[in-house]
Amino acid sequence: MQTCDYLVIGAGIAGASAAYELAATGRVIVLEREEAPGYHTTGRSAAQFIETYGNSVIFGLTRSSRGFFEAPPEGFCEHPLLSLRPVIYIARDDQLEALRQFEEEARERTPAIARLTPREIAERVPILRDDYLSAGLVDEESSDIDVHALHQGYLKGLKRLGGAVVPRAEVSALTRKAGLWEAETSAGRFCAPLLVNAAGAWADVVGALAGARSIGLVPKRRTAITFDGPEGVDCQGWALVGDVGEQFYFKPESGRLLASPADETPMPPCDVQPEELDVAIVVDRIERATTLKVRTIAHKWAGLRSFVADKSLVIGFDERLEGFFWLAGQGGYGIQTAPAAAKTAASLITAGTLPSAVADLGVRPQSLAPSRLD
Repeated sequence: MQTCDYLVIGAGIAGASAAYELAATGRVIVLEREEAPGYHTTGRSAAQFIETYGNSVIFGLTRSSRGFFEAPPEGFCEHPLLSLRPVIYIARDDQLEALRQFEEEARERTPAIARLTPREIAERVPILRDDYLSAGLVDEESSDIDVHALHQGYLKGLKRLGGAVVPRAEVSALTRKAGLWEAETSAGRFCAPLLVNAAGAWADVVGALAGARSIGLVPKRRTAITFDGPEGVDCQGWALVGDVGEQFYFKPESGRLLASPADETPMPPCDVQPEELDVAIVVDRIERATTLKVRTIAHKWAGLRSFVADKSLVIGFDERLEGFFWLAGQGGYGIQTAPAAAKTAASLITAGTLPSAVADLGVRPQSLAPSRLD
């Protein structure tokens, strides 16, 4: 039996970041069911830092994460975590009202939002069809996130602080005995007074092992492809372009273009793979909106984004299970909110309060607590 102060289940971005923050106050062991951390959602994310993406709770966690992304702790990473890439939201004639409503909400969050005419959009991304566009918005302060550097920074930092990640340690049983959580795993037995459930798409499965009520977590498949851009055109400086109705998006990625149909197909937690229909849908939508012809797909994949009913994160103690803490429901926001979500988890665990940077942006403990979902 290996003992520690905090036992974290899941070494994706949620578990790794929370473990890093907790390691300043005690011994942390992270249990990871796969051979390497980040195999599932974290390792398949082409993340963007967008403050206009998500509800008000997501906004609070995203905005309060900006400082960490822009100035991470010394030695955390070798290169910047963010690289500027504006986001352009485009609308057809039938989407103008949706664009207006989105603009109204976005302007309350950031002054970096501006209207663009079809001509101004074409100057930035010349492949968009004139007969498809009616208007657009640009968020000038969006950025690409180096997901690998962020995740590795947390994992390496955790180890420097004396924490450990145990791979191939799928949890098969959880019991509470004498004030300790005991975890039976394929890599042995582990125990701690406090357990953090950061198991991603498997969070409800882990909760059930502990006897917790379901939080209603629904994993949803998201598909992506990469393909060559127009021949002879350097497209790496283009903005991310997204349909305001969330029907598709595309952006430059490692010398190619990455695109997604923005699908959200409910799935059981699994090693999800792309469906040919979804690949065909994104190709069709890209070719309708642009002058591109997607002749060869360089790579295709899918990941799971897991949501609860209100699409906010679940961060808090289970009211019915002593020492059982939820860190789940990251949906499509897990990377961009990771720094603040991890600090929030650590603060609630050790002090019982939210970090002031998060609370000052209007986030309240009850808006994150699992009890809100009862």
